[in-house]
Amino acid sequence: MNRNSTTAMLASLQIGMPRPLQHGSREVTSGIFKTATQEPLRIGRLGIQGDGQGDTIHHGGPDKAVCAYCDGRYPFWREEFGLPFPNGSFGENFTIAGWLEDDLCIGDIITIGSVTLQVSQPRQPCFKLGIRNELPTLPVRAQETGYTGFYFRVLEEGETKAGDVLTVVERNGHAFSIAAANDVMYRAKNDRAAISKLLEVGELAEAWRQQLQSRLDKLKTET
Repeated sequence: MNRNSTTAMLASLQIGMPRPLQHGSREVTSGIFKTATQEPLRIGRLGIQGDGQGDTIHHGGPDKAVCAYCDGRYPFWREEFGLPFPNGSFGENFTIAGWLEDDLCIGDIITIGSVTLQVSQPRQPCFKLGIRNELPTLPVRAQETGYTGFYFRVLEEGETKAGDVLTVVERNGHAFSIAAANDVMYRAKNDRAAISKLLEVGELAEAWRQQLQSRLDKLKTET
């Protein structure tokens, strides 16, 4: 982890409204297809101007107002699958240059433009990511590698645009990185100590908190 990396750049800003997608024999609705824009956009507590989600139970809301992905991960995917993977391929709003999942921690506070954001949780890739890229194995590979991206909640609403600088203004004292949280969720599933430590991070998104607490409770009953 490089906790000295306090600035990064918004390489691109993407938005998109929900549209129907074919998933086997059924149709689902998703906002995973995003289009880059150079226009300044308002970032509100529930999301970005001109952006939307098809499944508002599992996407969007205060803890997942802005989806971010690290552009430093795209070379890996281009090499693995032999496809171009332009910015926005993971359905992210922010494609960030200069940070990886190791560099930010749950609860870190970041400013960009006139907006103040807080890292809330890693992104949990679902089947729609596979549909978006016509790669059914991609969601599982993202979980296996930990190259998932992450979400911000919005502490102060405002405007931002592509090319703006993101600056860490406050580091969370627990220092539990996005990468470490992914490790707990996907690999150290039975590590009660690690789960308990992550649950100590008060800024962790409620959905993750509930999921991990349920897992911990189950592990305790099995011993």
